[in-house]
Amino acid sequence: MKNVIFISPNFPTNYWQFCRQLKNNGMNVLGIGDQPYDELTQELKDSLNEYYKVSNLENDDEVYRAIAFLAFKHGRIDWLESNNEYWLERDARFRTDFHITSGFQEEDIPRIKFKSKMKEFYTKAGIPVARYHIVDDLEGCAAFIKEVGYPVIVKPDNGVGASHTYKISNEDQLKSFLGEKEPEVSYIMEEFIDAEVNSYDAIIDSKGEPMFETGNVTPNSIMDIVNNADNSIYYIVKDLPEDTRKAGRATVKSFGVKSRFVHFEFFRLLSDQHIGKKGDVVALEVNMRPCGGFSPDMMNFANSTDVYKIWADMIAFDRSTKPDGEHGYCAFAGLRDGKNFVMSHEDIIEKYGAQLKMDERIPDVLSGAMGNQMYVGVFKTKEEMDAFYQDVLAVKED
Repeated sequence: MKNVIFISPNFPTNYWQFCRQLKNNGMNVLGIGDQPYDELTQELKDSLNEYYKVSNLENDDEVYRAIAFLAFKHGRIDWLESNNEYWLERDARFRTDFHITSGFQEEDIPRIKFKSKMKEFYTKAGIPVARYHIVDDLEGCAAFIKEVGYPVIVKPDNGVGASHTYKISNEDQLKSFLGEKEPEVSYIMEEFIDAEVNSYDAIIDSKGEPMFETGNVTPNSIMDIVNNADNSIYYIVKDLPEDTRKAGRATVKSFGVKSRFVHFEFFRLLSDQHIGKKGDVVALEVNMRPCGGFSPDMMNFANSTDVYKIWADMIAFDRSTKPDGEHGYCAFAGLRDGKNFVMSHEDIIEKYGAQLKMDERIPDVLSGAMGNQMYVGVFKTKEEMDAFYQDVLAVKED
């Protein structure tokens, strides 16, 4: 029986399903979290063989002692995982400390977490990358902007999501950013790419081969959603485009990905640019974990499958017999509180109840990027999905 430590199994709230499928596959599932055991959902309690509560998951010493205790009690730890971007670096460090070889080690972190380092491996895979500059001073940034032109995008070189990401369109904004940025944070500045985000989402086996593949499209920028407190939309594609599949598989090989759930982001160009022609797929960034929020559930809805089981099968057996069923588009609409929408919640339920799979409030910690109230529905055609978005996002004119 393999011993699997799952860090923070209670958050995101849907992650208990990873634990359930591990346990169903005969794994000894050991959770570490900072929520009191009595407050865990019954589904999560039933999915764990043991739960070790720490007072604060941010306290590395406490988590280290928790791992040491569980290893002493249960024997060698075979897997340690959180499937969470926030903990990726620490997961790798703990694997290195405890000689857990089934996953990224501390030495792997720069190429999978620093946006500037990722570019080398995208280039090796033959995928174009945006020109960039590590932010230094006004003179250095101005020289880069003279080369690529305004606007430019700046964001932490090692960052999570779209936090602290800005579009700079003139010299005044540049000076303002340089004066206000956090001095201890390393920022990367990139040329602006006119594009929508297309992703490659896959579960990769120990040989670097895909066991499951899908992707999503984000028509509007997560950066703009966060900075402008706007609505959030994205959707899981009905069928993964071949150019995205090709780019995703090449990226898997270049980064040496094995035994992981991954979410790779690419730009699909909306116009001809120096980096490529309209419609081309170019690099954005890699994320060595599942797409965030409720995306795993949406992948299930879009593909009539169970990615939680496929992932657990990868760990237990390095293969899965879980098939895809009927495919569709799975649409996410995250509506922002305070907007005067044409359709009420009741109107949406009445019109789209047959297509909706989820409708609930979004946790505050996720609402910055995802909105406050979500609706997730499955549609057979893109036209039906577009009509749904047009309806639920429409606001009353003043």
